[in-house]
Amino acid sequence: MQKSPLETRRAFGVLFIGVAIAVGSASILSEIAFEHKTPIFYYAIIWFGSFAITFGIVIVKFRTMLSSIKGRMKNSVKWPRMVKAVNGLCWAAPFAAIGIAPHFYQYLILFGIGLGNTSTFLFMRKYSGLVNTEQIIVGTISLAAIPLAILLDTSLISNQTTAVITSRIMIAVAYGAGGIFALIKK
Repeated sequence: MQKSPLETRRAFGVLFIGVAIAVGSASILSEIAFEHKTPIFYYAIIWFGSFAITFGIVIVKFRTMLSSIKGRMKNSVKWPRMVKAVNGLCWAAPFAAIGIAPHFYQYLILFGIGLGNTSTFLFMRKYSGLVNTEQIIVGTISLAAIPLAILLDTSLISNQTTAVITSRIMIAVAYGAGGIFALIKK
């Protein structure tokens, strides 16, 4: 059964807010772990646990939204191959570049999320006729956060740890803003 655009938008709103909660809580918990000099494997537990708990709750409470999310994602299957390839590169290339330039990872993550969401928004609008404003909100905030993270990383009053936590919080803010928009938009 085809879901209405409003149901689909709300499903993505819940999904995006879930991402915001998971990233925000994992960021704060990993910063606390860093300050207490905990062993490195705790970071994996923190990040995995934050996402598992958040999405475990979301899936249990909002099980019906999964078909709406799946339905919207299927739209990209109909895109031309080259468009799918470009969209995939927009998502994957910045993350793959972390292996080449790990010292820039906080910027590359913001860039990947920003570029990926922006390209998906543009291609979805052009090839599927859908205007997923919540997605361009996430993309725009993520891209706009890069100069802030660079400024914090290179300023005399800050350090890389502050830039990393700022970039993570900005990811949570971006997804939170997109999610809230999706939930309140009529």
